[in-house]
Amino acid sequence: MNQNTTSQSESKLLNGSSLAKTLRSQTANKIQQIIRESGVTPCLATVLVGNDSASATYVRMKHKCCEQVGIKSISQEFPENTTTEKLLSAVQQLAQDETVHGILIQHPVPATIDKRSAFEAIPLLKDVDGVSAAAFGRNVFGMTAHPSCTPAGIMRLLQEYNIELEGVAAVVIGRSPILGRPMASMLINHHATVTLCHSRTRDLSSIVRRADVLIVAVGKPCFVKGSWIKPGGVVIDCGYNEGNVGDVDFEPAKEIASHITPVPGGVGPMTIATLLDNTANAAAQQLNI
Repeated sequence: MNQNTTSQSESKLLNGSSLAKTLRSQTANKIQQIIRESGVTPCLATVLVGNDSASATYVRMKHKCCEQVGIKSISQEFPENTTTEKLLSAVQQLAQDETVHGILIQHPVPATIDKRSAFEAIPLLKDVDGVSAAAFGRNVFGMTAHPSCTPAGIMRLLQEYNIELEGVAAVVIGRSPILGRPMASMLINHHATVTLCHSRTRDLSSIVRRADVLIVAVGKPCFVKGSWIKPGGVVIDCGYNEGNVGDVDFEPAKEIASHITPVPGGVGPMTIATLLDNTANAAAQQLNI
């Protein structure tokens, strides 16, 4: 665990907004180099299915950020009653389009959609959110593939603040294939000892109290209580719920943790910054730069 002079009552905020700004600037420079060397502007295609207002907002935000760093973005939107077959056809067309370098299916998708089939239709080189089985497997084994954006953004945030991971007890709450599971794998690859928890985990609060590093991604406001936090622990809150609150009860938690992410301004900006960087890297690979 990283030792510092910050008192427990003055936990240090892990400022994702500030670091994301730096990363976006670096990505913008990378994009300009790609354009200079190839004459091609990297392009991200987003696919939105259904009428979830939060998802629509996220997609608009991603397109705005693409514009800011010089990435071209295109959007395909489908109604709630779209079939898996129609979605697969659209993704396959984007996969074959040489002007598209990254494909992102905004999740969640309607329950009627075979989400896994849709993710698997994205070619590895264009899978800029690391959602396919191939990308997940390669990342687990430390092989080349675009990493899942939120876990990769969290790792960058931990590294920026010199949070020690080797040998620490890390607890991840949430086992989704795009956040919890790849997050656990990344922590293991950095030599943390990881416990992956979920809705059926017994005596969760006791497990959390042992965590030197705690990652919370459950989608429930203030789910983790301040009394659960290990004194001096590091808390990463991936949640974003109505009322601008995370999955961790922030005020009491920050009095106990040594470091904690704010909501908003912690994990969210890092997710988008990583997506942009993945898209730039995807374009460079496909253009042999």
